[in-house]
Amino acid sequence: MLEEVFRDQWGRVLASLVGFLGDFDRAEEAAQEAFAIAAERWPASGAPDTPGAWLVTTARNRAIDRIRRERTLAQKIHLLPAPEAIVDEFDDTLIKDERLELIFTCCHPALPLEGQVALTLRALGGLQTAEIARAFVVSEETMKRRLTRAKAKIKATGIPFAVPGAHRLPERLDAVLAVVYLIYNEGYSGRVDLGAEAIRLGRVLAGLMPREPEAHGLLALMMIHHARRRARFSGDDLVLLDDQDRSLWDQRQIADGRAVLDRAMELGGRGAYVVQAAIASLQARERIDWPQVAELYRRLVGLTGSAVVELNRAVAVAQAGDPAAALRAVDGLELDGYLYFHSTRGELLRRLGRAAEARTAYRRALELAASTPERRFLTRRLEQL
Repeated sequence: MLEEVFRDQWGRVLASLVGFLGDFDRAEEAAQEAFAIAAERWPASGAPDTPGAWLVTTARNRAIDRIRRERTLAQKIHLLPAPEAIVDEFDDTLIKDERLELIFTCCHPALPLEGQVALTLRALGGLQTAEIARAFVVSEETMKRRLTRAKAKIKATGIPFAVPGAHRLPERLDAVLAVVYLIYNEGYSGRVDLGAEAIRLGRVLAGLMPREPEAHGLLALMMIHHARRRARFSGDDLVLLDDQDRSLWDQRQIADGRAVLDRAMELGGRGAYVVQAAIASLQARERIDWPQVAELYRRLVGLTGSAVVELNRAVAVAQAGDPAAALRAVDGLELDGYLYFHSTRGELLRRLGRAAEARTAYRRALELAASTPERRFLTRRLEQL
């Protein structure tokens, strides 16, 4: 139960504390302390009616107590909007969307883009450093340094905890969209709560920036993908698109996502998220037009220059009937540390009848696999060769 509360409430609790204390490290320490107290007390006394409010109240009080122990009253006044500990029940209904404010704080242009995204994943999604490192395909130590530098710069430069004025929103949009999409991707890989949270944040962003087609494109992309989440797993087994039970797809959410995509197109959207949403829409059709999917991926490669997107284009080329051409494209990519590079090579080699090489590729993918469904899928593929 506490783990579920953590997943649901971590971002909200931390956002409230960062706004209150103006310090990421203090906020994280206070949030962790509050969750630790909950772990001690709730099994015996039961969870409160509003667990998030209880956690915020407890964390704020602990933070105030800690600051009082560390500093004199004169030194700490500028840190605290209220010098007294909070004893009344925290009114959960009065919280404005502090998570959105925290995203824009993390996505300040003074920070490097990768630091912006990583910090917000840590703050809003409650992801561990190792999980964020996997999303970026870098080492955990590298990611730890990025997070430390980002926090230090926010503290040193006094970056405000607030949604910027309307004239400042476009310059932060790319980073904010990247944050929301990476949160969604972590949820789509199994943590469905994060997927739903990303969609909620996507709706907030689309409402905040109604004329930005990429905000609508990202929302459409997440909605269409999320509509297929129940079909992606069978027990602990990963199910590929071709093998999914389409009766498990949420057709209403797919239709709603396509309506959002239409709005993005009406606004002249031709950016990366709009193109990805169009690909997702095609893949949710009864019969998938793989040559058209491959063409959209080609456009996406032109927009992003991403080797991972080129890998996806190669998959579409193979699905369209040319696995040899797909393998040539894949072999030109430098993605040795990327799980899906090796699993894709394994699949293409398998289709081409090159079983020994396919086994080598699948074994390398298995070394990189982080989740149980991925490991089970790759093990089955090896057994089938």
